[in-house]
Amino acid sequence: MEELVLHSEIGGRIITLRGEQVMLDRDLAELYGVTTKRLNEQVKRNRERFPDDFMFQLSEKEFADWRSQNATSNADKMGLRRAPYAFTEQGIYMLASVLKSPKAIEVNIAIIRTFKRLREFTHHYNALAKELISIDRKHEKYYRELKKALDELAAEAEAANVAKIGFLK
Repeated sequence: MEELVLHSEIGGRIITLRGEQVMLDRDLAELYGVTTKRLNEQVKRNRERFPDDFMFQLSEKEFADWRSQNATSNADKMGLRRAPYAFTEQGIYMLASVLKSPKAIEVNIAIIRTFKRLREFTHHYNALAKELISIDRKHEKYYRELKKALDELAAEAEAANVAKIGFLK
C-alpha cells in the first residue's frame, strides 16, 4: 500500500515541459527528504553530471505559467524567488549518484518504476488510439458506401415518381 501511495504521489508531480516529462527540484527535494537548497547544492557541485538534456532551469514564461497553475500567492514565503530546475528522467537517475542517503535510494527506485509505468501506459494508450483510428476509418468507408447506395435508391425513386405527361404507347 505504501508503495502504491508513493507511486501516485510521484506520478502527480511529473509534468511535461518542452516536450519532456520532468520533475521539479522542489518536488524531488521533498520526496528525498532534503531541502531544495541542499539538492541544488549537490547538483552544482557535480554540474558535469547534469548536461542540458538531464536538467534545465525554467524560463521566465514557463515559471510564470507554472506559478499561475499552482496558485502560489506569496512567492517569497514559498521559496520561489527564482525559477526552479526541471530534471528529466535521466537527470533523476543521475541524482542517485549525487544523493546517497538510504531514503534517496529508495525514492529513486520508486521514481524509476513510476517512469516505467508511465511509458507502459503510454504504449498501451498509443496502441488503443491506433485501433480506434482504424475502426473509425473502417466505419467511414462503410458510411460512404451506405450513403452512395442510399443516394442511388433515392435517385431511382425520384425518377420513378416523375409524372409522365403525354400519351403512353
